[in-house]
Amino acid sequence: MAVSRDETKFIHFVMSVLEDILARKRKELPALRHTKLPEAPELRPFQLGAPGRLGLIAEIKRKSPSAGWLSQTLSVEQRAAAYEAGGADAVSVLCDEHFFAGSYECLALARSACSLPLLCKEFIIDPVQLDLARAWGADAALLIVRCLTDAQLQDLVAACTERKLAALVEIHTAVELKRALAAGAELIGVNARDLDTLEMNATRAAAVLAEIPSNVRSVHLSGLSQPSDVARIRRGPADAALIGEALMRQDDPLPLLSELSAAASA
Repeated sequence: MAVSRDETKFIHFVMSVLEDILARKRKELPALRHTKLPEAPELRPFQLGAPGRLGLIAEIKRKSPSAGWLSQTLSVEQRAAAYEAGGADAVSVLCDEHFFAGSYECLALARSACSLPLLCKEFIIDPVQLDLARAWGADAALLIVRCLTDAQLQDLVAACTERKLAALVEIHTAVELKRALAAGAELIGVNARDLDTLEMNATRAAAVLAEIPSNVRSVHLSGLSQPSDVARIRRGPADAALIGEALMRQDDPLPLLSELSAAASA
């Protein structure tokens, strides 16, 4: 299918934003290395659902470069508490401040309001970011294959292991799957959004998920908003699914998350 001029402009916009984000992360590193860290809390096991049930990771993402503000009605603590009450197995917390209105401190806020394990969702390029994530209460950290060289990816997976953080390695193609496995990934998330066209492609995501070895846990990322979506993923090979924008657009996420949780167990 041909891509329109407007779609091409939007793709270039998103790729430019990714480049801007990574450039900003590199500039932030010197200051991060001199940040005084709080004492890290006790880790919570990053377990994703019981046998026969699709695990659910509910995300706190207040804004994004493409969608703008998603919600300003609930605090981080209120959302984390609602996510636990609604049946989530873990909470993903956006930690980028400039582009996503998050922070590492948001991890501590979420942790104070729920007993669920927390995923630090950041554009991680250096182990010092893992130190901050761990200190502020993360139990897992996102590593995006597209943002890293093979050497960086391998080093960061190892750095997560050293810090006893679960590493959720995000991919979106079979080629990236090979890179993730070569780096030693034990938990892999497949983004259903094609980062080259920005289109949702559930068929491709399902095909990539099916290639993940059975001894590696897998997570479906992006594009889920209805109980029927969750039921479809539950019937496939994924062990868990991440739900973000659909929940953040709810002033009260509890009713929708309760429905999604029921579909994850049906």
